[in-house]
Amino acid sequence: MKFLNTRNLALAILLALPALATAQNGNPGSDGSSSNAIPTAVPFLNISPDSRSGAMGEAGVALSPDVNANYWNPAKLAFLENNNDIALSYSPWLRHLVPDVNLAYFSYAHKIDDRNTFGASLRYFNLGSIQLIDDNQTDQGVYKPSEFSIDASFARKFGENLSLGLTLRYIYSNFSNGAFVAGSAQQSKAGNAVSAGVSLFYNKPYGDNAVFAFGANISNIGNKISYATTGQSYFLPANLKLGVANTWNVDDMSRFTIAFDINKLLVPTPPIRDNDGNIIKGKNDDVSVPAGIFGSFADAPGGFSEELKEITLSPGVEYTYNNLFALRAGYFYENPSKGGRHYATAGFGLKYDVFAFDFSYLIASQQNSPLANTLRFTLSAGFGGTNNASKK
Repeated sequence: MKFLNTRNLALAILLALPALATAQNGNPGSDGSSSNAIPTAVPFLNISPDSRSGAMGEAGVALSPDVNANYWNPAKLAFLENNNDIALSYSPWLRHLVPDVNLAYFSYAHKIDDRNTFGASLRYFNLGSIQLIDDNQTDQGVYKPSEFSIDASFARKFGENLSLGLTLRYIYSNFSNGAFVAGSAQQSKAGNAVSAGVSLFYNKPYGDNAVFAFGANISNIGNKISYATTGQSYFLPANLKLGVANTWNVDDMSRFTIAFDINKLLVPTPPIRDNDGNIIKGKNDDVSVPAGIFGSFADAPGGFSEELKEITLSPGVEYTYNNLFALRAGYFYENPSKGGRHYATAGFGLKYDVFAFDFSYLIASQQNSPLANTLRFTLSAGFGGTNNASKK
């Protein structure tokens, strides 16, 4: 029988099993939320992957379209101007806790015709290396847990201002080497799931030099995921994103955008139970996926006021000069009783010909946030068609 040593076992639970980590007071999950966050499996799916939105407080559902719309709002892909767009993003993650955890994201979009666009993306979450030892303290080698997802999206325009998108996602989450769980007959295994998403994007010019946009994206609607041959299954982090953005062309050279997103997990809020496990406040969270999604708007033990606390807020701003240089800033807020993430963000973007480089930096207290000083880097390029930068 194989075991992890004590230090790496703690790290494995801390980073890899958020549904268990939520039971450990003070320990953040792999998305940086504290232990009182609503528990789900694979929270890496809701980590912002790219630098542009990462610098704007994680606002992105209604921003002007780019290839990373595969994550934020696939419906926006229909408004891309280039025939082919590609981007690669990378971020060292929770680097104050462990040195070798990182998130990589690859995104691609192909314009089929004037109305239809295909998108695809790959997200890879590397949880570093874990030293394995047996019960005799014998070295059993090194194991490298990881998670990834593969997406395919289709977006179509309906008229000049509206588009809709559909997304299919495969999720793979592997935290074990297939060993039996100590003290039980369960054998650990990799988790697999399939999910779907729907999205909407609307933008409308008004006045002489302004554009208003609205976006919505419901993602990760799929089967529960399990990490053992028998035992509990966990909800995927089904999520609702709503956002607005307004862009003003200040003059021929300058453009200014304000964006604001709200996000809510569409999973059950755990009820309050007594020592015998009986529910004393709230609703049973052992329900089906559809019941969990629809019930997530009215199942919090604290009622409507607690439901409002489950919404995260993301305001952000962007200034662009001559389509070559951009400055960005934003703020992300999550209620302390529902995860407690709150931090400022900043970043910049540079563009040369068809290539672009974006960078973001997360500003938070190193003592209070495991996400402090998080960096994101994005390289992108667009080929064919008319570059849409001047139309953003």
